[in-house]
Amino acid sequence: MLALRVEKKTLKIKDIEKPNVSDEALVRVLLSGICNTDLEIARGYAGFKGTIGHEFVGVVEDSSDRALVGRRIVGEINAGCGKCDLCRAGDSRHCPLRTVLGIVGRDGAHAEFLQLPIENIVPVPKNVPDEHAVFTEPLAAACGILERVSITESDRVAVIGDGKLGLLCAQVLALTGASLLLVGKHSSKLRIAERRGIETATPAKAGKRKRQFDVVVEASGAAAGFGLALDLLRPRGKLVVKSTFHGKTELDAARIVVDEISIVGSRCGRFTPALDLLKKAAIDVDSLISEEYPLSNGVHAMHRAAARGVLKVLLRP
Repeated sequence: MLALRVEKKTLKIKDIEKPNVSDEALVRVLLSGICNTDLEIARGYAGFKGTIGHEFVGVVEDSSDRALVGRRIVGEINAGCGKCDLCRAGDSRHCPLRTVLGIVGRDGAHAEFLQLPIENIVPVPKNVPDEHAVFTEPLAAACGILERVSITESDRVAVIGDGKLGLLCAQVLALTGASLLLVGKHSSKLRIAERRGIETATPAKAGKRKRQFDVVVEASGAAAGFGLALDLLRPRGKLVVKSTFHGKTELDAARIVVDEISIVGSRCGRFTPALDLLKKAAIDVDSLISEEYPLSNGVHAMHRAAARGVLKVLLRP
């Protein structure tokens, strides 16, 4: 089968063996999505080698649970050991021995086939098209913010970053009724949020609203976003960190201590709330799709996904 892989620090399309599964599900990939984490992995983030990609929708080709065969599905990307306290409590996302689809120790979704544990498989509602279902994982990550912090309609919230994740975060948090500001540099991307009734601003304009926000979500994918986030937060505010990128970030620890800022990491979220939002058509994902390429043209697709102004790039095996 064809797969988009990182090998010896080089991105390439390669013909590799199809997974031979016994205790996991074999999934034929219908569509996969390139995200910023894929781009960072190609630059060296996490030291991963193998098939990249973790956003997908597919069909179960083989499984010991025969009821799953033929079902259109998405999949939780963290595969736990099943034995530790966290796994037994139902949270494999933080299992110390976990593999992560296309990120840690497990070949990913930019391929014709992938494999995942049966317990990671989540059926897709019939009324959710493939082009929407492929957004389940990043939308779940946006919904995951609400697992980490409580946001009500009385809160003032800012999201920094108008990329794919920032736009999803802004749309999810807008559903809480909170006063929301999306901060970004690209007018075409900000218009996507504005069409949903979300207030937007450039970093320069947002910088004039220092110490006004109860919660700031940093989803810019760039180190500079952290400084602006601290500027916007009121004393005892909460900084939610979503960005993952290859490199180090400097934080002004004194400001964090003096203003008693709480820093909260937020990574993956549950798939069920995300699929429910997609089923209700509560989130605009169509506007986030920029381009689609065949998997065989995956290297070019990765370069396009890294280009300025481009949002979601999809791969179709």
